[in-house]
Amino acid sequence: MLLALVAAATLSRAVALSSLVATPRAATPPMTAGADDPLVIAGKSFSSRLFLGTGKYRSAEDMAASVEASGSEVVTVAVRRVETAVTEMLAGSIDWNKVWLLPNTAGCTTAEEAIRIARLGREVARGLGQADNNFVKLEVITDSTYLLPDPVGTLAAAKQLVDEGFAVLPYCSPDPVLCRHLEDVGCATVMPLGSPIGSGQGIDAAACIRVICEQAGVPVVVDAGLRTPSDAALAMELGADAVLANSAVARADDAPAMARAFKLATEAGRLARRARPMAVS
Repeated sequence: MLLALVAAATLSRAVALSSLVATPRAATPPMTAGADDPLVIAGKSFSSRLFLGTGKYRSAEDMAASVEASGSEVVTVAVRRVETAVTEMLAGSIDWNKVWLLPNTAGCTTAEEAIRIARLGREVARGLGQADNNFVKLEVITDSTYLLPDPVGTLAAAKQLVDEGFAVLPYCSPDPVLCRHLEDVGCATVMPLGSPIGSGQGIDAAACIRVICEQAGVPVVVDAGLRTPSDAALAMELGADAVLANSAVARADDAPAMARAFKLATEAGRLARRARPMAVS
C-alpha cells in the first residue's frame, strides 16, 4: 500500500513538471535602442541618439563616411564657417533628406552675435531643403582659453531666440540651476559639457550631469570633451538622452570606424540605462 502511494505521488509530480516544460512562458520583448525608443526634440523624432559634428575632419570624404557610419540623424555645422564652397560641399556630401541640420553659433562671444548667427543658420537649413528647420545649437563663449560657455549671455540669447520661434539647444556648463533656468525660458534641450571642448578629458562632471538628468523636463544632450566611446556610454548610463561627438571622431586615426564605435556605445549606454543595473551593495 505504501509503495502504491509513493508511486502515485511520484507520477503526479512528473505530470506537473512535464506540463511546466510543455507550456513555456511568453517571451518578454527585448529592449532596443532605435525606432521604438525615439528621441523627441521640439516635436521631431529621431531614432539615433548620437549627434555628430562636421568640423576638424581630414577631408570631406572622411566626414561624409563618418556621418554614414555613425547612423546619426543630427549633424552640427558652425554657421560662421559656412561660405559658398562649404555649403556646396555639405550639400554634396550628406543626404539632407535623412539627416537633420543643427546649425550652431560657435565662435560667438555675445548674445547679440549669437542671435544674428542663429538667424543665418536658419537660412542655411532652408538652403539645404529643410524649410521647417528652426533648430539652433546655441553657443556663447567668452573664455578663449578653455572655451567655457558664458551663462549670462547664453540665457539672454536663449530667451530671445525662443521668442523668435527657434528650437534652442543651448551648450552650457554642467550646472543644474542654470539648466533649470534655460528650460524655464523655453529651451528644447539642455546640452551640458562633459569637460572643455576638444579636451578629450571625458566626463569630468558626472555627479552634476546625473542631477541635471534627474531634474530636467527636456532632453539632456551631453556635449564636449568626449574622447572614447566609453565616455558616450557613461553619459547615457547617467541618464542623458543623447550625446554629441566631434573631435573624438574627427581626430581619430580612422574616423569612420570611431564613428561606428560611438554609435554602438551610445546604444549600449541607453540599453543599460533602460535595463536598470543592479543595486550597489
